[in-house]
Amino acid sequence: MGLNRTARGIVFVPSLLLGGAFLATAVWIDGPAAANRPLALVLGGVLVAAGLLALVLPDGPKPDSPPAKGEVPSPRRPGAGA
Repeated sequence: MGLNRTARGIVFVPSLLLGGAFLATAVWIDGPAAANRPLALVLGGVLVAAGLLALVLPDGPKPDSPPAKGEVPSPRRPGAGA
């Protein structure tokens, strides 16, 4: 089962929003909670990176696409499904 656009969007949007919230918290944090700034930066960076990675991952191969140039098509077995 390959990746699809909807699944990538479901991962991309929340992780980007949460990552942005953590990064904004790291920028505006002050007082006793300032000790948590590195944690907020790391969490925000990881979430934003995960969202962007989900966006740039290539789609899986199309199920009915012809084989790529130079690729040998696999033989279909009778009764193996659609």
